[in-house]
Amino acid sequence: MRPPRVLIIVQNLPVPLDRRVWLEAQALTAAGYRVSVICPKGPGDPAREVLEGVAIYKYRPAPEASGLLGFVVEFVYSWLRTAALSVVVRRERGFDVIQACNPPDTYWLLALLWRVVGVRFVFDHHDLNPELFRSRFGEPRSFAARAQYRGLLWLERRTFRAADRVISTNESYRRVALERGGVPREHTEVVRSGPDTRRMRPIVPVGDPGEGVHLLVYLGIMGPQDDVHVVLEVMQELVHVRRRNDVRVALLGFGDTLEELRALSTSLGLDEYVEFTGRVGPREIGDYLSVASAGLGPDRKTPLNDASTMNKTMEYMTYAVPAVSFDLAETAFSAGDAGVSVPSGDIRGFADAVERLLDDDDYRVALSLASRDRAVAELDWRPQRARYVGVFDALLGNRSTPVSDDMVLEREDPWGRTYVDLNEPGALESFVRARGAGATQRGAGGT
Repeated sequence: MRPPRVLIIVQNLPVPLDRRVWLEAQALTAAGYRVSVICPKGPGDPAREVLEGVAIYKYRPAPEASGLLGFVVEFVYSWLRTAALSVVVRRERGFDVIQACNPPDTYWLLALLWRVVGVRFVFDHHDLNPELFRSRFGEPRSFAARAQYRGLLWLERRTFRAADRVISTNESYRRVALERGGVPREHTEVVRSGPDTRRMRPIVPVGDPGEGVHLLVYLGIMGPQDDVHVVLEVMQELVHVRRRNDVRVALLGFGDTLEELRALSTSLGLDEYVEFTGRVGPREIGDYLSVASAGLGPDRKTPLNDASTMNKTMEYMTYAVPAVSFDLAETAFSAGDAGVSVPSGDIRGFADAVERLLDDDDYRVALSLASRDRAVAELDWRPQRARYVGVFDALLGNRSTPVSDDMVLEREDPWGRTYVDLNEPGALESFVRARGAGATQRGAGGT
C-alpha cells in the first residue's frame, strides 16, 4: 500500500530556510508520508534536491517587486511557476493533499484546479495579509486603497472557503479563520511555530563578540512592517546618548529594507557598533545566539504584529537569550514571564530594558534560564508536531507511524560543535553568566 502524499507550497522563503515549513515536512516524513515541496530558490540552491526524504522543487524567484504592479507581477509569476511544477510533482511523485502556506493568498485557485482529480487542500495560515496592508499603509481611505484592501479580504475569504482544513499559528489567527473566514471550528487546528529545542540550544566553544562586550541580536526578515530601524534607534540611544562602548548588535537576516538600514546605520554613526550578516542558516544562528546577551524584538504594535507569533522571540529563548520586545499580545504569550516588554514605540524605555539586562548579571541570568525552561516546557515543536500530523491523518483517514517524543540531547550539533551539557547541573547557568563577562565591570562610559 502506497504512503499518503503531501505537496507543500511556500512562496516567501526557500526550504529548508523556512524553519516552520521544514519542521512540518520532517514531521510528515517521520510519520510515514511522502512529502514534496515547491518553493523559490535561495542563492546557490539547486533546482531539485532531496533532503532527509523530502523532495524539494525550486524555481527562480521573481524580480524584486516595487509598487502594486510589481507585486501583481511577482504573484502571477510565482503562481504560474508553482502551477507548472505541481504538474511535474504529480507526474513524478504524486500528491493527495496540497498544503499552501501564505503569503500570498492565491493558491486556493490551484487547489481548486487539482480538486477535480480528488486532491484535498490544507491552508497553513502564516500571515494576515489584510492586517499587513493596514500596518504598512494605514487605514484605507482613498478609493484605490479601499479597492486593494477589499481585494485582499476577498482573496483571504476564497482561501478559507476552498480549504478542507485550516492550520492557524496561534489563537488570534484561528479567531480570524472562525469569524472572518467562516471556517467550522472542527476544521481548524492551532499549530504553533515551535522550535526544535533538542537542536536549537547553546554551543561551546563559541565566538567572542570582543573582550568586555555585550552582543545584542536581531534575527529575522527586514521588511517595512518589521521596524528594524528601531534597533538602530536603540543603539543610538545606548552608544551616543548614554555613552556606552560595551555593546554591539548583530542584525541577522535580509529583506526589502536592508540597504536602507545600512544607510541609516552610517548616518547615525553606528557602523563601528553594528554588523549586518545578510542571509544566515541554522549554523550561523547558533553561533550568534550562543554569545548573545539579549535578543531584540523591535516590531511595534500594529494590527498585524499584535496578532502574530514572532519566531525570533522563541528562537532567542531556545538559546537561553532573554528577549526585549514591545507589548504585543502574541509575543507576550510566547515570552511569558521570561521576556521583557515595554510600551510600543518607547525607544528610551526599550534602551532602559536592554541596559538593565546588560548591567545586572543576576537578573540577566535568571531571565536566560527562565527563557530556556519555557521554550522546552511550553513552546517546543514536539507537541505541535502531533497536532500537525493529526490534521492530515483525520483528513485522509490515515493511521500514521507514531513518532517518539523522547527528549534525547545529542552531544554535538550537525556541524560537529559541542553543545552545552544541559544534563549537567549548573552548566547552563555557568555558561550564560559567562556571556559578556567583564562588560558589566566596565559599564557605561568605560574605556
